[in-house]
Amino acid sequence: MTTMGIYAEQDDGVLTIKLDRPKVNAFNLPMVDALLAALATADEDDSVRCVVLTGSGRYFSAGQDISDIQEAGEDIPYRGHLERTYNQVVRKLRAIEKPIIGAINGPAAGAGLGIALATDIRWASESASFSFGFTRIGLAADSGTSIFLPMILGLSMASEFAFDGRTLTAEEAYRHGLVSRVFPDSELRQEAHEYATKLAAGPTRAIGLTKRAFNRTALKSLDEALAYEAVLQEIAGRTADHKEGVAAFLEKRPPSFSGA
Repeated sequence: MTTMGIYAEQDDGVLTIKLDRPKVNAFNLPMVDALLAALATADEDDSVRCVVLTGSGRYFSAGQDISDIQEAGEDIPYRGHLERTYNQVVRKLRAIEKPIIGAINGPAAGAGLGIALATDIRWASESASFSFGFTRIGLAADSGTSIFLPMILGLSMASEFAFDGRTLTAEEAYRHGLVSRVFPDSELRQEAHEYATKLAAGPTRAIGLTKRAFNRTALKSLDEALAYEAVLQEIAGRTADHKEGVAAFLEKRPPSFSGA
């Protein structure tokens, strides 16, 4: 069933949630709400024992739909927007005490990257790629990237990745521990589903409690990080560099940043 850019299907205890808003699976508010609803089902339905999160077509997700920012102009409340959208998604992904596999089938950027990083196990297709994205339009870290990237990549590599706007290929992501396996494009979803079926047949209560332990030890400051990201994004969203970044993105030209 597809609702507002989210396709969900259950099979053998596995709920597959697919980001499905062509062409690049970029998020708008209805799509965020649909994803939150699908995750609530995954959490509350006892017949769901494992979740696979993936994207349709050639993309996982390009993150926030930039046209929404353009339409809102200077009126978009960045802090409130994050608390209403991606902070809820990231918190929910971590709160569900069932295994969640991120099957990253294509580019994951911005909020799409943050959502991918919030899954428990990340596998990628050969054509997948990973981009921080925020600094390209004069914004700061959000969607949990400020905690996940330094934890996974180390502070130096995370800083390099975030500051210069580079894109990591699937192979580079594997070498740096951003994903644990890479598959040919045609095999990723099937491999992910087979593994999810295996996990679904396992001791999911014990797995859920282990996830709770990991959250407490490795991610105990996640709520604080998400809240602080929202504060900083409110500041970044009012800068001249952000206005220039959005304009350059939409006009398909290199930005001219001033640091203002």
